[in-house]
Amino acid sequence: MENYVEKFIELLIEYAPKALGALLTIIIGFWIAKILSSKAKKAMTKKDVDPSLVPFLTSLILILIKVLVLFSAASMFGLEVTSFVAMLSALAFAVGLALQGQLSHMAAGILILFFKPFKLGDFIVTNGYSGTVKEIQIFITILTTLDNRNIIIPNGAITSNPLENLTANPMRKVPMTFGIGYADDIDKARKVIEQVVKSCDKIDHSQPVDIMVSELADSSVNFAVRPWAKTENFWGVHFYMQEHIKKEFDKAGIGIPFPQMDVHLHKQN
Repeated sequence: MENYVEKFIELLIEYAPKALGALLTIIIGFWIAKILSSKAKKAMTKKDVDPSLVPFLTSLILILIKVLVLFSAASMFGLEVTSFVAMLSALAFAVGLALQGQLSHMAAGILILFFKPFKLGDFIVTNGYSGTVKEIQIFITILTTLDNRNIIIPNGAITSNPLENLTANPMRKVPMTFGIGYADDIDKARKVIEQVVKSCDKIDHSQPVDIMVSELADSSVNFAVRPWAKTENFWGVHFYMQEHIKKEFDKAGIGIPFPQMDVHLHKQN
């Protein structure tokens, strides 16, 4: 029994200072890591780094510093760093096999953050969903829809499918179609449309407006109307034109065809 006690005391004397030093290294190192990552975040914010990149880079800096601290603490116990790295690599490989899908989403998130097919505040359409980009995280992207719902989409699904960024350009054309009856005057209808276009202050009047007969449909003559507007005014122009074209067509006696059904009743003898 005395031999066990003596060995325990010897081990305690030998490893207690190392354990205390490793513990202090971890505590102080993690504290410094937090301070440095916070300062890095403030520096990136001051230098106008893309807001979508700041959280990712901040967390990356924090993780890297913590890993270095753990390596330093492990070396105090006599562990070789190369062995420690080999052990971590084997663990990472095993975890990677178990989380292949998540790793693909992480890789996709990195691609999105660095190649920037969209940024925070953009309105995008992807995977059958549309909305304003609220957050770009390392695994997922969160959209806010027009009716204020949150849509969470895995980043891998975004990069592997078509993506439409509706707010990437500062100016957009507003495509609209207005139909008139075959008995109505085309030139008169065009003048009415031109007057409504001129009355809309959200349209960019420095750009030419397309007003063309686009189709001779089954029951209507269709005009394609495409004025230019700032991207943020897209829907304002669309709704204004829909309402005022109807009002001005009514004033001018121009009919807008609509589907009709003739019902014939046959009297049975």
